[in-house]
Amino acid sequence: MKLLYITLSISLVCIPVTADRPCAPREFGSGNIVCVCNMTYCDTIAKLSAVPADQFVQYSTSQSGLRFHKTVGSLVDSPHSTGIRFTVNLTATYQRILGFGGAFTDAAGINIDSLALQVKQNLMRSYFSVDGIEFNFGRVPVAGSDFSTHTYTYDDVPGDANFTHYNLTLEDFFYKIPLIKEAQQLSDRRLHLVAGAWTAPPWMKTNDDYSGFGFLKDEYYQTWADYLVKFLDEYKKQGIEFWGISTGNEPINGILPVNRFNSMGWTPHSQRHWIKHHFGPALKKYHCSVKLLALDDQRFMLPWWINILMSDKQVAEYIDGIAVHWYWDTLFPPSLLDRTHNNFPDKFILATEASVGDKPWEFEKVKLGSWSRGESYMEDILEDLNHWVTGWIDWNLALNPQGGPNWARNFVDAAIIVNTSANEFYKQPMFYALGHFAKFLPEGSVRIGLQPQEEKGVLAVAFQTPDNAVIIILYSRSDYDRRVTVTVSDTRHINLDIPKRSFHTVITGKVN
Repeated sequence: MKLLYITLSISLVCIPVTADRPCAPREFGSGNIVCVCNMTYCDTIAKLSAVPADQFVQYSTSQSGLRFHKTVGSLVDSPHSTGIRFTVNLTATYQRILGFGGAFTDAAGINIDSLALQVKQNLMRSYFSVDGIEFNFGRVPVAGSDFSTHTYTYDDVPGDANFTHYNLTLEDFFYKIPLIKEAQQLSDRRLHLVAGAWTAPPWMKTNDDYSGFGFLKDEYYQTWADYLVKFLDEYKKQGIEFWGISTGNEPINGILPVNRFNSMGWTPHSQRHWIKHHFGPALKKYHCSVKLLALDDQRFMLPWWINILMSDKQVAEYIDGIAVHWYWDTLFPPSLLDRTHNNFPDKFILATEASVGDKPWEFEKVKLGSWSRGESYMEDILEDLNHWVTGWIDWNLALNPQGGPNWARNFVDAAIIVNTSANEFYKQPMFYALGHFAKFLPEGSVRIGLQPQEEKGVLAVAFQTPDNAVIIILYSRSDYDRRVTVTVSDTRHINLDIPKRSFHTVITGKVN
């Protein structure tokens, strides 16, 4: 059996290397640091060339102010005698990575477009270019969401089942489509787009409203399927094709009478019927290469919702993957992901939405430079990846300092906050948490064995990339500096410094 042993700890071998373009920091209270980008400056992180077999590269972000700080070191003959030890097993392989990204909401488009051209380009490069964090996924709402300035669908004329009045809107032509095309042009990676609808037009629903307690009327099951297919058609006419589409955003919200933003309720049984007899056949007939993602809702709905859908073999054939949101992950264990994977190992699990500041008790919706919010992203991504999730898509790519615009006043935080009046934007710790994964885990990377996954407040996950490099991603939530040793073989070791409250990505050379 071929093992790759990895341990992380202090070493004098590490040599600081000047970053490509370092963070321009601005502090909002102790330890709450953003990186400021404007007309003349924005921090960057260069694409890493192949690492020699006898070296490693470490990128570090910390509460004390490091942002993708790069160090290069050599492998040494012996590990440290003390400290945390992680062991990686190359022969134990798990899920294949699809990728990471964010959402092209109306709000994101409005904020990004409010910046001067050079600043806007800096923002888009930060997310999608080779000197940014190289997102390869984009989520696209079908028509409006709460992160729009008003409620709308693509056909709000009551009873228009023939779609005589169906049309894309100004939001598509001014914001979504131009930004998607810019992201595609900037990226060296293929950009995978995932569509999802928040609600059908009110006239198709039992409550005749965009939100609240309401379901799709039985007589409009096929009409709604055709509506979604037509969305894919219309975007294809604009030169944009989708990788996937979900069965609908957060179906549980339409069952909650207190819900205040765009939603449409389903039960798993009614959704199973709709997929089997309407949407599944329509999608297969007209857009057979577009993947169908089920659920698009919270972890606590696993695996029971999926069990009900998959109980019909024909429905199971239509479904390619399972989309999950993060909002109550701290209350529901990741073992629900394991159970879902074990039940349906041929269906990928993809995290498709996350944001902070959404809870009623979180009165400060945007907290500039919040390290704790960056930690919440880092921990959730690590946990998901250690439990069969294949990728992680953030919510809005950019919001304003209020956390909007949002017609329902459902304001939240974002990885990038745009300050239009100053013609600048702020990269939050959440942005760097995302980047520690997105930048270094190309599509096709495979999670490999790692023991333990947590020790003394340091969490870790390991991958092998398509070019056989080994990636270790670590998060220290400890209030103390830690020694960690990464053992590549019995006589080759990587020794690292892990400061308190920090994120790290470690890349070793090619391992055969």
